[in-house]
Amino acid sequence: MRAVDINALIDQAKFNSFHWRVLFWCALIIIFDGYDLVIYGVVLPALMQEWGMTPLQAGALGSYALFGMMFGALVFGPLSDRIGRKKAITLCVILFSGFTVLNGFARNPTEFGLCRFIAGLGIGGVMPNVVALMNEYAPKKIRSTLVAIMFSGYSVGGMLSAGLGIVLLPAFGWQSVFYVAVIPLLTLPLILRFLPESLGFLVRQGRVEQAQQLLQRVEPSYQPQAGDRLEAAAGKAPGAAVPQLFHEGRALNTLMLWVAFFCCLLMVYALNSWLPKLMNNAGYGLGSSLAFLLVLNFGAIFGAVGGGWIGDRFKLDKVLVVFFAVAALSISLLGFKSPTPVLYLLIAIAGATTIGTQILAYACVAQYYPMGIRSTGLGWASGVGRSGAIVGPLLGGALLGVQLPLPLNFLAFAVPGAVAALAMMVFASRSPFASQASLPAKA
Repeated sequence: MRAVDINALIDQAKFNSFHWRVLFWCALIIIFDGYDLVIYGVVLPALMQEWGMTPLQAGALGSYALFGMMFGALVFGPLSDRIGRKKAITLCVILFSGFTVLNGFARNPTEFGLCRFIAGLGIGGVMPNVVALMNEYAPKKIRSTLVAIMFSGYSVGGMLSAGLGIVLLPAFGWQSVFYVAVIPLLTLPLILRFLPESLGFLVRQGRVEQAQQLLQRVEPSYQPQAGDRLEAAAGKAPGAAVPQLFHEGRALNTLMLWVAFFCCLLMVYALNSWLPKLMNNAGYGLGSSLAFLLVLNFGAIFGAVGGGWIGDRFKLDKVLVVFFAVAALSISLLGFKSPTPVLYLLIAIAGATTIGTQILAYACVAQYYPMGIRSTGLGWASGVGRSGAIVGPLLGGALLGVQLPLPLNFLAFAVPGAVAALAMMVFASRSPFASQASLPAKA
């Protein structure tokens, strides 16, 4: 009987057409996810005018989806360790796509908020699962880059949301941008057919033949033999996964990752929800304000891909420290009057180091935890971070409600960047996360 280490085979595999397909489908799901999430910031000025909402009410309404995302991440991350990533991803796509479409039929803030909450369950649940799936199949030497490229779909979705908002809002009203969200439901049969299941899950389920076929597609040099024993760092039974996040010296690092996620997502959702409105209040027209949102998400792509490339050559945790510090600086400078080209540059840098850094943070978490608790680690980091995402829109609404000067609004959004930089400095000083990821969980 031959023992086959599937982790080693995947780590050493050469990038091939199978990896391209995994990357394409995971990125496409994240594009849909990003579109459905950023859409609220696009329609916010129109909703406030139509329903006569105060800034605080609008901030609370924006947080409904984020409450859903928090619960979705906490539920669907661990759930996928039980039912498989493919089923969990499918359920999440149905939730976030279907209820985003229903948002277009909402007649009041209550109906709108309920649909956003349920859509948020799917939006929050799909993120840790596609990150874990991409991380599992990516060759080790380009793992951070591939996860970053895949997660850049979030920014592409945000750009599509802002771009379609510029075109559709004046002509067809705010409802029209929600109807576009039906597209993921139409592509679901293709996702079910072509998206692979987690190899680690197949091994734990005893589905050896399916796992061997997948492994041969990942690494064509592998030739299955009768009696092959596939081995993976599968860890404990899924029910024991959450306590394992604090075992084997991981407790402080887990807490620091949660702090970083909280601060990062606070900045991301504060900017995505309130940047158009803040710029509108500063004297820019609605079209220009949405263009700022477009630039914010455009910058995120360069931050994520560039940061992932740097992270594959240096330590990803150190890259995160620098990015968080730059985020704090660039956001604080947004509140001061600057020439238009400088303002666009600052917004692009802010996008690169907030949304882009969020993408890199997911890659960092995925590489830190062993395979058997990876989805749980991602789900809980994302779920705890969602509390920061909830605070972001509420903070923006509260600040606008008390009519603080523009520089103080942006300074409040910048402080979490400094806190996150400190948290990642503690994380990086304790031990290289890459070595932790290679440790098997205790049996």
